Amino acid sequence: MRFVIRMLVSAGAVFGVAYLSDGALLHVDSFWPAAVYAAVVLAIVNAVVKPVVRVLALPVTILTLGLFALIINALMLYIVDWVVPGVSTTGFWQTVVASLAISVVSSVAGKLVEGNDD
Repeated sequence: MRFVIRMLVSAGAVFGVAYLSDGALLHVDSFWPAAVYAAVVLAIVNAVVKPVVRVLALPVTILTLGLFALIINALMLYIVDWVVPGVSTTGFWQTVVASLAISVVSSVAGKLVEGNDD
């Protein structure tokens, strides 16, 4: 159940960023199925591809004091754009801002929805 809630929160973040930016940062055709598929693919990409890329890019990330992590997040969003029909990015810097917004909104909303599990 926790996974489903996290995916819906992530899908809402993807759709919210696209809707609130009016397609300037990210374009998503609809909440269902495009945003939901994008959230699932983004979770899979973040779980499988991102750790490998982070290890390979560790020297650059250290050199840039961690700012290269934003570029890695944008690259993961580009993979989602490539895989999911109905999701498209508008430009490199817009994708960086969109990935940052999706990360922040997903993290905050995920913590609010899940609450305290102690």
